Amino acid sequence: MAVNVYASASETWGGSSGEQNQTKAAGAATIDCPDVGSKLTEVPEAAKGEVDKQLALLDQQISEAYARLASAEQAQKQDPSFVQNAVLGPLKDKRSAVIDRIKLGFKNAGAEAPNMLDGAAACTAVPATPAQDNAGGQNGDGQQQGDNGAGQQQNGGGQQGGGATPASGPVAADFVDITTVQPNVPQKPGNGGDASTGTFTSTCGVNANKKFNTDNVIVAPGVANGAHHLHDYVGNQANDAFASNDDLAGGDTTCKNQGDKSTYYWPVLRVQDGTQEFDADRNGGGLEGNIGKVLQAKQAQIEFVGSPQSKVVEMPTFLRIITGDAKAFVNGPANANAHWSCSGFEDKVQLTDKYPICPQGSNVIRKFAFQSCWDGQNIDSANHRTHVAFADAAGNCAGGFKAIPQLTMRLVYDVPRPTLENGQVKNPYAVDGFPEQLHKPITDHDDFINVFDAKLMREMVDCINSDKQCVDGAADAGNGGDNGNGGAGGNGGNGGDNGNGGAGGNGGNGGDNGNGGAGGNAGNGGNAGGGSDEPTKDTPPPSADPTSDGDAGADPGVPAATHRPKPPASTRGSDSQDGDQGGVVPKADTTTPAAQNDAAGGGRNDDQGGAADTGQTPAANGDAPSAQVSSQAQAQTEPQTVASGDLAETGTNLWPAAGGGVLVIAGLVLLRRIRRGTV
Repeated sequence: MAVNVYASASETWGGSSGEQNQTKAAGAATIDCPDVGSKLTEVPEAAKGEVDKQLALLDQQISEAYARLASAEQAQKQDPSFVQNAVLGPLKDKRSAVIDRIKLGFKNAGAEAPNMLDGAAACTAVPATPAQDNAGGQNGDGQQQGDNGAGQQQNGGGQQGGGATPASGPVAADFVDITTVQPNVPQKPGNGGDASTGTFTSTCGVNANKKFNTDNVIVAPGVANGAHHLHDYVGNQANDAFASNDDLAGGDTTCKNQGDKSTYYWPVLRVQDGTQEFDADRNGGGLEGNIGKVLQAKQAQIEFVGSPQSKVVEMPTFLRIITGDAKAFVNGPANANAHWSCSGFEDKVQLTDKYPICPQGSNVIRKFAFQSCWDGQNIDSANHRTHVAFADAAGNCAGGFKAIPQLTMRLVYDVPRPTLENGQVKNPYAVDGFPEQLHKPITDHDDFINVFDAKLMREMVDCINSDKQCVDGAADAGNGGDNGNGGAGGNGGNGGDNGNGGAGGNGGNGGDNGNGGAGGNAGNGGNAGGGSDEPTKDTPPPSADPTSDGDAGADPGVPAATHRPKPPASTRGSDSQDGDQGGVVPKADTTTPAAQNDAAGGGRNDDQGGAADTGQTPAANGDAPSAQVSSQAQAQTEPQTVASGDLAETGTNLWPAAGGGVLVIAGLVLLRRIRRGTV
């Protein structure tokens, strides 16, 4: 019974703001059913789809039975057998039918159903003892609430709409003033000789897109409202109950580095202030006791860290990890992994079974540290747990498991401060959850599906194993987002679209329209961006000037003929195909269609300091000098030119040059005559 295995975190029960009848002890607080899904460690592949659907149906049945229990307080008081006859008995019959279908699925797949399914249909009622009674509470407006069990809870002076089930929890005993808690954060294990101490941060936002749903594609694929509570999503935007791996791979992402299409999702946090949210009359929302204003995190920090004992290996694509247990109130704390604290207290106090009441000016913090050991074979398991594990106290992975980058998440919220008075909680906040879990803080959990592309995952592992601090793929410096510039650092960050690469020992690569960063080795320019000091494999030998870098800008000390001419327009490809590093700028080729001409500046890919296709003007069929050229080339105000185009164009270039030559000769002759006359 949950009341026995988890008494420490269930001292009280009752509505968060409803006036609790003092005779509630005669009734039941909630329902405790065997968690079939967590005990199914192996399911035949042929049976997996059917088993997943049946497990989701078991959750739905519990939710419906709990709603009946919560709405029948008067019946419980009048008839001692009501709970057994009207709630638990019918629930057992329904669960028996579902479990039989699960067994049949095993049989059809040629496998034997596990013995644990026998006897798993029966559920028990968790009694509400006098110590668990709650005298009720008030919302921020001070209006006393109606009877919680009768389903008439008032929120902020208005009746909860849509026939919604009133929230059952949290209660006063679920909160604690964090300033009264003794420090309880253990010291981290010391690092071994092969530790991987680097970090990799992925910036994915705070769900500004307001992507919500009550699905859970990991636990209940193909089942709408499989979570029975609302989730926040960052990262992949294709995630719902019906998303396939292909859908996720092709989805958009809110992450700054588009190589991270992973999906990160967690139950929303709400303040029960009477707000009628968009889901007040929907399943997973108000209809299942998840009520109040949804709070958006101020920050959602996603960081992958290494192992204190070993190097880490790459995560497999589509690896699924759930940390924490959404049913920990009735399952017990074995898989609980909630970490609640307040800003300013994180290094001292972490709470698992209490919500913190933070001092004024301090934010509520939710933290998750995911499993960091992987079995080396599977991207998921039947119970979504056995393919991954936590390291031991020293940081070692046991049983042949391999260390992988450990996902850690830190969510920061500005939460209205609850108050406790006379055993009541005013203005409570709570995490969304299954209704029978009573919004207990221990039920907090987090979900992750790895959809990093292979290149970025390698970069993550290299960064962590080489003890660097990387942000969105750039070591020692952050990358710019759209229109943002990469940060300065040991290696300059890569600029986002229109952004410039950061300055550093090695300049970052410019994004589209951005310039490569300055540095010992300059980065590659994006469209219309600057160039590189690093020659590519097709760069001609350097000129006599040691500061000149081949075609990376014309060198005035080297005859124009030694510079590599631009190939004829008919043989040139797009800017992503050119190998030009930006050399001399010929006059515009008026015979070539505009779409084939390059604008001065850096092209994409192989064009380092070369020209980017504009597709608009025939202004220049050549490359402007690189932003990273010799000091002589930089001082040059006009680059040298190489004749190109048709005869008329050549004449236009040559006649002014010839005229200038005649004037020079005439001047020399006149000077010679004057000198002779003087002598």
